[in-house]
Amino acid sequence: MENEKWKVSIADIEDEGVLEFYFEDDIKELEECHVSAELEFRSMGDFIEAKGHAEGKITLECDRCLNKYLHDLNFDIDETFAKKSLLDEYGNELELSSGQFVTDLDGAEEIDVYDLLYQSVILALPNKKICGINCNEGLFVSGDEYKPHDSRMDVFKNIRIKGKNN
Repeated sequence: MENEKWKVSIADIEDEGVLEFYFEDDIKELEECHVSAELEFRSMGDFIEAKGHAEGKITLECDRCLNKYLHDLNFDIDETFAKKSLLDEYGNELELSSGQFVTDLDGAEEIDVYDLLYQSVILALPNKKICGINCNEGLFVSGDEYKPHDSRMDVFKNIRIKGKNN
């Protein structure tokens, strides 16, 4: 498999105690997305902690003008992995408070760093993707002159509403 090189062995993390890992590659599932990350995996008994920082660029489509633009990625990673199945360990009664998100490895022998970064990039994307501060749906006019036109609304120009007097 192509992403095999981006997996880290849990046995290696346990042997080292702390394992540093460097990632630099494209996230193929996302359009023109290149990510570089420095991660540190730390064994903590039944859990493994992954911390680090990632940077990169991704091509996004502007929600206003639909033009493609480059967006800078810059985010921290702070994940906790449970080595054993949480369901077996705690049953159905596991209460997580704010900030306590744990990924269940369910006895897996490796952590997929590629998948970790893919999910982190998705979560780091802006809710509203705008190509720039001056984007006016493809029309570059001053704020006073700007009148947006949506051709889908043209159908409402011909509606006649009959009232009591008509």
